[in-house]
Amino acid sequence: MPIVIAALAGLLFGVGILVAGMADPAKVLNFFDLGGIPAGTWDPSLIFVMGGALIVTAIGYRLVFVRGRPFAAERFQLPTRKDLDLPLIGGSAIFGVGWGLAGFCPGGAVPALGLGRLEPVIFVAAMMAGIAAVRLARGLARRQATA
Repeated sequence: MPIVIAALAGLLFGVGILVAGMADPAKVLNFFDLGGIPAGTWDPSLIFVMGGALIVTAIGYRLVFVRGRPFAAERFQLPTRKDLDLPLIGGSAIFGVGWGLAGFCPGGAVPALGLGRLEPVIFVAAMMAGIAAVRLARGLARRQATA
């Protein structure tokens, strides 16, 4: 049952991303164009998408945490770390640069895979290669530390 709920939530998220225009890299890049080169293409409509997401999330957290436990799990799995470290800051910076250059973030690229275009395929492949590279580097660093 949890896998069905996760699949439905993912489907709802993907449809929302598509309807909001977040799977269109041109729309996202126009949102980031604040009068630079080319000038005059700024599209502020994604502010409403992000603002709406924040409102829904805030309401959702309030409603969900009142229950005491998730609907399809034994307990909530929330992050416990609150420190800012180099991997978090570096990863955030790489994410932002990649989003600004490509117009895709993972949340928009995965639903865009179904649109039959090559750009999201290249983005997702590069993202997966980056994830694999980081895991490999961390594994090698752990092995060196224990040797």
